[in-house]
Amino acid sequence: MKRQVLKSILFALPKVLELTARRFPEYRERLKERDLVAWIGLMDRSLGRVIEIRDGRIRSCACKHPQADVCMLFKDVATALKFLSPSPDQAEIIHAAKNFKVVTEGDDELLVWFMQTLSMMQTVSLPMGTPVRDGTRRYTTCTNGGPLFVYVKDERIVRVTPIDLDSKDAPSWEIEARGRRFSPPRRGLVAPHALAIKSLVYSDKRILHPMKRVDFDPDGERNPQNRGKSGYVPISWDEALDIVAKEINRQKRVHGPGSITFPMSSHHQWGNIGYYLSALTRFANLIGFTRVAANPDSWEGWYWGAMHHFGNSMRVGVPSGYGGIEDCLKEADMIVFWSCDPESTNGAYGGFEGTPRRLWARELGIEFVHIDPHCNPTAQLLGGRWVPIRPQTDAALATAIMYVWLVEGLYDKDYVASRTTGFDEWGAYLTGKTDGVPKTPEWQELETGVPAKDVRALARLWGNKKVYLAVGMTGAGFGGAGRGATGAQWARCMIMLMAMQGWGKPGVNFGCLEIGVPHDLHFYFPGYADGGMSGDLAWTANAVNNYQRMPHILTMNPVKQMVPRQQLPDAIINGHATGYLWDGMSQEAQFAPFSYPMPGYSPIHMIYRYGGSAFSTVTKSGRWADAYRHPSIEFVVNQSIWMEGEAQFADIILPACTSLERWDIGEWSNSGGYAHHGYSTVNHRMMTLQHKCIEPLGESRSDYDIFTAILTRLGLGGVFTEGCGELDWVKRVFDSSDLPDHISWREFCRKGYFVVPPEKPELRHPVDMRWFAEGRRKDLQEPHPLPSQYAEKFGMGLQTPSGKLEFVPELLKRHTADNPERPPLNRYIPSWEGLRSELAQRYPLQLIATHSRYSFHTHCDGKNSSVNSVEDHRALIGGHRFWLLRLGPADAAARGIAQRDLVKVYNDRGAVICAADVSPLVTAGVVKSYEASAEFQLIEVDGERVEIGGCMNMLTPDRPQTAGTSSMSPNSCLVQIEKWKGADAFMLGRAA
Repeated sequence: MKRQVLKSILFALPKVLELTARRFPEYRERLKERDLVAWIGLMDRSLGRVIEIRDGRIRSCACKHPQADVCMLFKDVATALKFLSPSPDQAEIIHAAKNFKVVTEGDDELLVWFMQTLSMMQTVSLPMGTPVRDGTRRYTTCTNGGPLFVYVKDERIVRVTPIDLDSKDAPSWEIEARGRRFSPPRRGLVAPHALAIKSLVYSDKRILHPMKRVDFDPDGERNPQNRGKSGYVPISWDEALDIVAKEINRQKRVHGPGSITFPMSSHHQWGNIGYYLSALTRFANLIGFTRVAANPDSWEGWYWGAMHHFGNSMRVGVPSGYGGIEDCLKEADMIVFWSCDPESTNGAYGGFEGTPRRLWARELGIEFVHIDPHCNPTAQLLGGRWVPIRPQTDAALATAIMYVWLVEGLYDKDYVASRTTGFDEWGAYLTGKTDGVPKTPEWQELETGVPAKDVRALARLWGNKKVYLAVGMTGAGFGGAGRGATGAQWARCMIMLMAMQGWGKPGVNFGCLEIGVPHDLHFYFPGYADGGMSGDLAWTANAVNNYQRMPHILTMNPVKQMVPRQQLPDAIINGHATGYLWDGMSQEAQFAPFSYPMPGYSPIHMIYRYGGSAFSTVTKSGRWADAYRHPSIEFVVNQSIWMEGEAQFADIILPACTSLERWDIGEWSNSGGYAHHGYSTVNHRMMTLQHKCIEPLGESRSDYDIFTAILTRLGLGGVFTEGCGELDWVKRVFDSSDLPDHISWREFCRKGYFVVPPEKPELRHPVDMRWFAEGRRKDLQEPHPLPSQYAEKFGMGLQTPSGKLEFVPELLKRHTADNPERPPLNRYIPSWEGLRSELAQRYPLQLIATHSRYSFHTHCDGKNSSVNSVEDHRALIGGHRFWLLRLGPADAAARGIAQRDLVKVYNDRGAVICAADVSPLVTAGVVKSYEASAEFQLIEVDGERVEIGGCMNMLTPDRPQTAGTSSMSPNSCLVQIEKWKGADAFMLGRAA
């Protein structure tokens, strides 16, 4: 019976191909792309069918074809039916493939094309997007800054707008606080850079054709010394792909797979398929490579310091923020924003979703304090008290506040006695019994510049109120003052401050109304860090949920060698490097060093670069130019959308397309992985189909298609694609989520988005740390600590040896007691590049370069995007858009600098030309700029070499915060500023 069913399916398959081609012109054109003969049947050849495609026409017969171009062979009838049934069980298919119960034969490129053509029958009929009265068709997409409607007419993007919710979408949540009811706006309050996406698609910086460096000969002289200097010529895709595939094979044959590395930027375009933790990871694993071990560049002081006081290793030392919106609005008296500017950083991906909530807090009379060297946009919007502080002295201020609390009894004595350890030792340090120096407000004044009277007033105000402490990007960690020499000290102090005030009690927690929205956390949809199609269980969060929900072929990188990200240039130039691991599974893994090169493996000789520019996101960026030109690097390929940053250092450039020119799927602000339930920053949980709105411009291709084309040349295309195109993988992600229980695939394709209904009020998530404050079993919906990491009974206490908040961490006693830069007792140690250092005599100004308000890292900056025209982002002077540098009136006057003068910002590491923004919003002795310019433009003017793109990280030190860590310290940076003497020559040169 089953044999007859299989026979019928094989007979019907070519008929369905013909019917699909008659109905859909797109499919007809697809069939004209290749001519081939395929044979599908049983391994013993007892049953099968020939399908011949020639000139777009289908022929078929039930015979054995000895010269088939491709074959799909099944072990038995049962296996064949599992593959060929209309609704196949993906787990059964993967099981059969892994155990070779199905095999394929023939040219890999033809095989991939044929399998994708069969899969396309399921998607070609789907209704994509919604027609609009003005003749456009409305599609959807998601960006790093939020979801958008994309309007297209005649194959051109007309406009993009934030998604507006309609009456058919789920209702919004409501919160009642202090006699008022609050509910969020029913539209996406997206970030500025999200709305720049149209200009990015049509940027004149797009790379639209494969290119080869003019003096690079893969079979002769490669001239690595000229990378970044010589130009490019267009070449065909076939030539480019052949060169890359040939070089990959040569590297593996001559040196071994460890000679190839895949450095990438921290962030690129949104989506679960095209993201680097998805398609790129699968591609790289199938090749084999030396992993670039990322440092926790968004967490820094939290991972290396704060974590050891309370655990949360699977959040890399950052508090969760659960329930923070409702608790803060109902209970808090005051919010202290400490190195926290959510109106600029948007909680990473959340746009301005948190802005209305903070305005609600102001309406309710909640007080605000802002501690920051810069009177940032959040302080400007909300008002309150601004406490200007010298960069990297924050730990001294925090320590003095705790001193006042201790001596005046303004702390929660019961909480400290029952929920913490080590307080007596900490108190001895505060009062000076340890070192003879009481940590009074007067003691900190010389360090911080904050008057002692103001510190006492703040400490008393804080100590008598219920306070939410907002730190870093989300208000509950990330970045902020954690990115500097004293970053770990500061983050540790933040945890201790909250421990003294009863962290977890009503109104006492971390946050600034940026995270903690009352969503339905049970609704499953994978975040981008959950692995996508990677099949990688080791370096993504795939194993937690996604692999069980979306079975796919596992991929593993056989190379155990790693190189520290921050030291990759040094590893290339010097031939060796030592780093420390970023590993959220435990608190202990970070103490073990690893070395490059690892015995048995080759040093790096090939760089395959993917994604946006990263030059200015890593410290002392000039090192990267030297590394790219090092003679040990035999080949550099860059897969890029725009000619920017590292792209100009490649030997071969492969033009990728934007996210609006390919398929993907994602949820707004859902990163997954270490940011569990990261979507709690946005007001409505929103999953979007990222429509392929237009065809790729020029000859550009999607990252997925480029990877497929290279791997088919290596015989790995079938393994990579599993017979799927991008849209097929999108469907698999859709099916793996809870979406099919609420919306059909067909309707999702048409509408493009789905809004998850909010949680019922009686089922809302408990407040972070409330369980701990009340001495109960942990009741938060997060999968950590791991069962083995509880000190006592499972679910009781924190992930520390004592199960309590530890003022003097036991783990640091065990592992860093002999490290004077990382003492278990959190002593204040001035910055090694601060005003106390000898360097300050030559470079007296402290530079802080935070995340830009208008771009997302390097994404959306440069490229002549619409963001570039924002005067608060770049200033147009002499036909060039210069990066801004903000400095106070006194510092400007002392140097004869006026508004919009071109200034040289410099130190021993380099010189960057910026446009001056003279403003009282920055404290004296401090200059404020932003990291992550997409441009990197070294020029020579009057014999002086300067950078004019805005790469401020050329100036920052590559030294780690403390010995024994792989931590970056960009905000420990001393500079001098002067009017640029070469400005006139530069202007004349451009005019000429």
